[in-house]
Amino acid sequence: MHKRIIASAFAALILAGTAAAFAGCQKGNELQAQSGSFKLADKVADGAILQAFSWDFNTIKKSMADIAAAGFTAVQTSPINACLEGEDGGMELYGDGKWYYHYQPTDFKIGNYQLGSREEFTEMCQEADKYGVKVLVDVIANHTTPQLDKVADDLVKAGGGSFETLFHKNNDKDINNWDDRLECTTAKMGGLPDINTERPSFQDYFLEFINDCISCGADGFRYDTAKHIGLPDDPKEDDGFENNFWERAVTEIDNADNMFIYGEVLQGGNDRLDVYIDTIGRTTASTYGGKIRGAVSGNFIDTSSVSDYWIGKSDPSKIVTWVESHDNYINDSSWQSLDNDHVILGWAIITARKDGTPLFFSRPYMSSWENIWGMNRIGAQGDDMYKDKRVSAVNFFRTAMKGEEENLVNPNFDSTVLMIERGKKGVVLVNTSGEAEVNFDTNLADGTYTDRVDGKTEYTVKGGKLSCESKLPENSVVVLYNDGYTEYAPCANTGVAEGTSFVVGGESTELTLTLENAETGTYTYNGESKSYKDGDKLTVKKPAEGEVAVVELSAENEKGLPTYERIEITFREEYKIDKGAKVYFEKPESWGDEVYAYIYDVDENENKVWPGKEMTKEDDGKYSYTIERNWNSPLIIFNDGDYTDSVQYPEGKGLKVEADKTYSVKED
Repeated sequence: MHKRIIASAFAALILAGTAAAFAGCQKGNELQAQSGSFKLADKVADGAILQAFSWDFNTIKKSMADIAAAGFTAVQTSPINACLEGEDGGMELYGDGKWYYHYQPTDFKIGNYQLGSREEFTEMCQEADKYGVKVLVDVIANHTTPQLDKVADDLVKAGGGSFETLFHKNNDKDINNWDDRLECTTAKMGGLPDINTERPSFQDYFLEFINDCISCGADGFRYDTAKHIGLPDDPKEDDGFENNFWERAVTEIDNADNMFIYGEVLQGGNDRLDVYIDTIGRTTASTYGGKIRGAVSGNFIDTSSVSDYWIGKSDPSKIVTWVESHDNYINDSSWQSLDNDHVILGWAIITARKDGTPLFFSRPYMSSWENIWGMNRIGAQGDDMYKDKRVSAVNFFRTAMKGEEENLVNPNFDSTVLMIERGKKGVVLVNTSGEAEVNFDTNLADGTYTDRVDGKTEYTVKGGKLSCESKLPENSVVVLYNDGYTEYAPCANTGVAEGTSFVVGGESTELTLTLENAETGTYTYNGESKSYKDGDKLTVKKPAEGEVAVVELSAENEKGLPTYERIEITFREEYKIDKGAKVYFEKPESWGDEVYAYIYDVDENENKVWPGKEMTKEDDGKYSYTIERNWNSPLIIFNDGDYTDSVQYPEGKGLKVEADKTYSVKED
């Protein structure tokens, strides 16, 4: 496909349990919550993971107090390997830049233009250690970028010295038959060149990268596209190598026994999930995520819908669960059926349960049904949903309930209410629709319990009956337990008002700054830091051409725990091109007689799939194209019409469309 989109790239507070203590009670990010550490789980498997989707290392570092205060035992980064620098280094999640470029390795060394340097990764890990938060790294061993001229010489050398030896022999075709295990593990997935992961020299090279991650502070790994790397008994190419990649990846690494490692094995076809679990140690459980999404969006959280993990006879303690991940959020439409409440209700279900290790996908900041990409910036933090009190309360509940058996029941046979009991110690109630009277049979020990979400509603258990004077609200999560509970001061919350536009025209825009659980906050803009209060206005001016305006917000709660937010505003020239306008192009002599115009706007709306529409030949070497509809701020790319191996001008981002303009390119 054309070089602009390389579209063949798919990506693919309440606890018992001992936690790592903070390193002293100091001002800044090292300051402990209320002179004591958060009770996070010792092990990743016993806690919850935050997937910091496309956050850079510095943002994660500055957000570490927020992550710990929300009860997450671990934070998972996006891929940290050297990667293709697409869209001329653009930093939009989608548009002028793409999130998926960090899933296109050019080398297995730490650091890339999207997330930061090796030094910054190390500093982030050190900050995580202060708060007792573990760091997981998303890694890719299966493939490289399809732009082979960008693949590092060292990687090619490690793969045998040439692209023919670096990749599988089957690499000349894409996977068509997903039930064919040889094809699934040796052919290209979505056009991404498939590395011969059986080659010992490549394995050595890749494991050096893994050990370097560990030396910098990594505590575990998610293996992307794990289903496409062969298992020991899978068929293989006749090259004399063994299918032993997984054996080496989980045993021949530093501190192997303490690493949390899981593979992304999207279910479907001949996925061999049970064998991957046995071989790697843990995998994802994607089918369960789909069941949970359907249950909460359909207001049917009957135990028949939410109790089965859909992994056959495999050990449910060896799976990573989610309501959604970046795969389904981006690659299917299921996210459109889930608002924030749905996500949080589903999260409460999977996290309160005994088995599985839940992973919370951080959606883009202020994303919505109408705007999947929200602020649309790589590097900045995601939506504040991960700090919702319902999320943090159930996160800490999970750690506190370690070792307690579970019991899932729909009280009074109401399929819109689910009660998750953990022994006689704790209960989580989830209600998806309407108000519900609370008069439930329960195993919870007799006593009075205060809801750990709202911090005020009292529930009583007497003689096996759970009751409350108040009704259970719609879209509510109630967390009840007493033993081992620690009350934490609510974190400060910084941000901008809902409805903020992050892509603007003109010379300036006005932000309304928001602040909760703190009297004053601090904003940093244009190198100056000033204090602000909730509702204060800030005028942000258009920066230099090609730059974005950055505003950093920070505050501390009553106990001095810091919070952090980074807002980025993109200024774009706004112009209109009307239907009927014409543009002209003088083609290079080396091009053929067919010339195409591909027009798109900043939201990636296209006039037609690549290569676009054929232009009309005016005279020798000059072509015209008549605009077929009204456009807002469109860009244009001229090309020779070849779908798979096009020649195009410009090479990267398109040119501004100007009526009656003649575009040309000089050849060397």
